[in-house]
Amino acid sequence: MSNLLIGTGVALITPFKKNGDIDFYSIENIVKNVIQNNVDYLVVLGTTSEASSLNKEEKQDIIDCIKGINCNKLPLILSIGGNNTKNVIDTINNTKNLSSFHAILSVSPFYNSPSQDGIYQHYKSIINNTNVKLIIYNVPKRTGSNILPDTIHKLSKDFKKNIIGIKESSGNILQSYKIIENKLIDFNVISGDDLIALPIILGGGSGLISVIAQGFPKQISDMIIYAIDRDIEKSFYIFYKIRRIIDLIYKEGNPTGIKTLLNIIGLCPPYVRLPLVQGTSSLRKEMINLLKKLIF
Repeated sequence: MSNLLIGTGVALITPFKKNGDIDFYSIENIVKNVIQNNVDYLVVLGTTSEASSLNKEEKQDIIDCIKGINCNKLPLILSIGGNNTKNVIDTINNTKNLSSFHAILSVSPFYNSPSQDGIYQHYKSIINNTNVKLIIYNVPKRTGSNILPDTIHKLSKDFKKNIIGIKESSGNILQSYKIIENKLIDFNVISGDDLIALPIILGGGSGLISVIAQGFPKQISDMIIYAIDRDIEKSFYIFYKIRRIIDLIYKEGNPTGIKTLLNIIGLCPPYVRLPLVQGTSSLRKEMINLLKKLIF
C-alpha cells in the first residue's frame, strides 16, 4: 500500500461548461493526458476539484467517470472530509464502490478550530467506524488550524494499519522535517505544495500531490523521480524552468489558476463555480507570455 503513494499524484480539477454543468469530455482529456505522461496516482474530489460546490449526485458521476477512464491503470485516492465527523463517517460508508479506491484523503476539520485532541479524536472516530486506509490532509490556510507533528506521530502510531500517510500543506518545511524525522517506516509524508515538494522529498518525503502536474504531467513526474533518486541537478533544472508558472496558477487562487492554464493549452474550459470567479485577462496574458518562453 505505501509504495503506491511514492511519486506524483495529481489533484484533479472538475471542468465545467459555460452553463455550469460538468464537462465530462474535458475530464476524459485531462485524465488520459496525465495517465499517458507517467504520473503515479490520481486524487479525486479534493480541494482542487471544487468539491464543496458539487452535490452528491455530481460527485458520484465524477467518480464513475474517472474510474471508467482510468480502467485500473493508476491507483485512485478519493477525498472525503469535513468538519462534521459523523457526516464524514456516513459519507465514507455510503459511497458506492469504495473498493476501487486505495485510500481516503481526509482534510482536518475546518472552521470549528478544534484542539489537537479534537483533531486526534476526529480521525480516531473515522478509523473506528469505517474500513478504509486514510491519508490525513493538513492545510492550515484553508482549515484555520494546524495539525502539529506530535499529533501526526500519535495518530500514525496508534492506527498504523489504517493511517498510511499525510498530505502536508502547511507550507512549513521545518514542520515537514519534524514529521519525517520521527515517522514510522511505512508512513508517507507527501508534499501538498508544488513549490516546496523538492526539499520535502530530499528530506525523506514520499512525493507530491500536484496541481501543476495537470498541465505538465511528464515534466513534474520526471522532476519528482529525479528528486527521489537524488539526482538533484536534473530535478531542480525542471523546477526552475516551471517555477514562475507555478506562482501564476496560485496568483488568483486554486483552481482558478490551473483552469486558466489548462484552457490556454487546450485541455478544458476556464470556468469555475461561485464563489470562485474565472481568471482575469491579465493572468491569462502573463501565462501565455511565460509559456512562449518555456523550453525544456
